[in-house]
Amino acid sequence: MNEKPAMVPPGPDERRGPLGNQAHDASKADQRDPSGAGSSAQTGSRPSPLRVLGIGLVLYVAVVLALGVVWSRQPPSFDVAALQAEELAASGGRAVPGTAVVAAAIGVGETLLNKPGGLIYNDLSPPGIYLDNMPNWEYGALKELRDSVRALRNDFSRSQTQSLENEHAKRADTKLAIDVSSWMLPSAEDEYRQALDALRLFLRDLSTGKDQSARFYARADNLASYLSVVEKRLGSLALRLSASVGDHELAAALVLSVGDGNGELESVTIDGGGTSTPWYLVDDIFYEARGYTWALLHMMRAVSIDFADILASKNADVSIQQIIRDLEGASKTMASPIVLNGHGYGLLANHSLVMASYISRANAAVLDLRILMQQG
Repeated sequence: MNEKPAMVPPGPDERRGPLGNQAHDASKADQRDPSGAGSSAQTGSRPSPLRVLGIGLVLYVAVVLALGVVWSRQPPSFDVAALQAEELAASGGRAVPGTAVVAAAIGVGETLLNKPGGLIYNDLSPPGIYLDNMPNWEYGALKELRDSVRALRNDFSRSQTQSLENEHAKRADTKLAIDVSSWMLPSAEDEYRQALDALRLFLRDLSTGKDQSARFYARADNLASYLSVVEKRLGSLALRLSASVGDHELAAALVLSVGDGNGELESVTIDGGGTSTPWYLVDDIFYEARGYTWALLHMMRAVSIDFADILASKNADVSIQQIIRDLEGASKTMASPIVLNGHGYGLLANHSLVMASYISRANAAVLDLRILMQQG
């Protein structure tokens, strides 16, 4: 009789089924290869520091570029008459000669401080520190604001050379004289806001009549003194703009129209020693001229309101309207994102030459208006 072989109990490996063997083999493989798929799946969910740094850098550049584009746009012009009514409503006064000029100065100052990005000229942080077009625009507008407030202090608010100056006009002129690049102790923004507060106090005293020291003498000689300063500013800007034109014969034809009338071309000397503007300064001069003409446009509109009777008596309404039209042309929106400096009848435009043309026409009208004011 045949005997059956004795049954041997299964070992530990045999007791595991096929699936158990596979799982056991896989665990062994994981132990042998720590860099396998299991560990890579766990570490793949954590981005590397370089990837995080790259994403942050891209976001930073995108935000800086977007803010730079927005902050570099020229502010829109404001309605001088509407601003005058608003300021008079706040002070409780009435419209008298001088309130439009003071309101226009306040509007220009408020625009410099409250436009997108605020005052950028003295910025030490991005994106303001990377911009140069808007800071030059601000400098041009500030230059005209200083001229207007200086005329208010020395001419418009004084009846004669030996009369006392108004304290509010004096304070506004002094506060605006601080360097625009100052950023602390004191900052330019703080000083300019104090100047605007002083102008509002002058407007309040002038419109209400409570303080007799606040006067505005809308006389022809006072306006002529202010126009003489404007004439020099426009002539200087036209010369500097024409110096950036590559075609010197074309520039000469333009500059002769703003010269002293003797047919001699004034040589514009740049820091480099030549008679043409370096290519990297062309846009700086262009935007400075844009800022000055933008601020002067509002002041000329205010002059047409406060000096309406004098202008009518001198038959100078045509001259003041010509100045306003040319300044509006100089402040038109640019279609090109950069300042082009083409030659003659080339393919590219020459923005400096176009701006110089508008400024030269406005300067000629200012000269005519000043002569009319000086005549008896």
